[in-house]
Amino acid sequence: METVVPVWLWVVFVAFVLAALFVDFVVLKKQGAHEVGVREAVNWSLLWIALSFLFNGLLWWAVKDGTGSSQLANEKSLEFLTGYLIEKSLAVDNIFVFLMIFTYFSVPAAYQKRVLMIGIIGAIVLRTVMILVGGWLLAQFHWILYVFGAFLIITGIKMWWAAGKESSLDDNVALRLLRRVMPVSRTFDGEKFWTVENGRRIATPLLMVICLVGLTDVIFAVDSIPAIFAITSDPFIVLTSNVFAILGLRAMFFLLQAAASRFTLLNYGLAVILVFIGTKMMLIDVVKIPILVSLGVVIGILIVTMVLSARVNRS
Repeated sequence: METVVPVWLWVVFVAFVLAALFVDFVVLKKQGAHEVGVREAVNWSLLWIALSFLFNGLLWWAVKDGTGSSQLANEKSLEFLTGYLIEKSLAVDNIFVFLMIFTYFSVPAAYQKRVLMIGIIGAIVLRTVMILVGGWLLAQFHWILYVFGAFLIITGIKMWWAAGKESSLDDNVALRLLRRVMPVSRTFDGEKFWTVENGRRIATPLLMVICLVGLTDVIFAVDSIPAIFAITSDPFIVLTSNVFAILGLRAMFFLLQAAASRFTLLNYGLAVILVFIGTKMMLIDVVKIPILVSLGVVIGILIVTMVLSARVNRS
């Protein structure tokens, strides 16, 4: 897998991510444990979206300056935008599972921010590894594209049938496994991950939540990473669009937490997006669907889903 992006833009990207995480942790430490309101979530969401578009502009300029081709710069910029939107959309389903985990464990609102922050760092590391491995596999074995495509179609169909149904963690295999591996206290001990009970050091429910959030992201990454490989094989764009979507995940969580009941049909839309992307991947050697068309389809599906959700909730 090759990229037309210059080395200096890789350096800028890494430096930006490290700086963003550092600032986020400094702000988190100064604010302490507190409940994130809608206004704060909106401000952070707008900031992350603005930074993502700013980076996309820098990407366009770097490709144009390095290759002298405006057409190639436009193509790479559209690939980033489409990949970012797909990852952002699929993250919604991820967030609904986070909501279910927090509700199941009755995690106080004041502690949720720290859990998500640590989860984001874990997601960046794990997805980077998975993207590099996935990219190497695609470069070595082209037929894996068809496997990814079929997997996305099957996942989309399963998501459609599961949409609207009540879900529970009671029978979750990962949760039962974690409870067997480590003893867990019945109560929280502030934001601590470990506490002492009867002279024995044991995990708090917050550590259990962190582990489940991490496992959930790995599971969803198996869906979302093949989806972006259907848009581009450029490793830089695959990685950066994923990371920028993840960086805004925490703010997006608190926004959707406040408006979860308004998007009752969103999972149906996400299911259709997965099936579309999987079909695109399966037909990649037969029909080349333009990136602009893919972007339009994804945006169109999301708009239709949200409009229908609003109408259903009003009726």
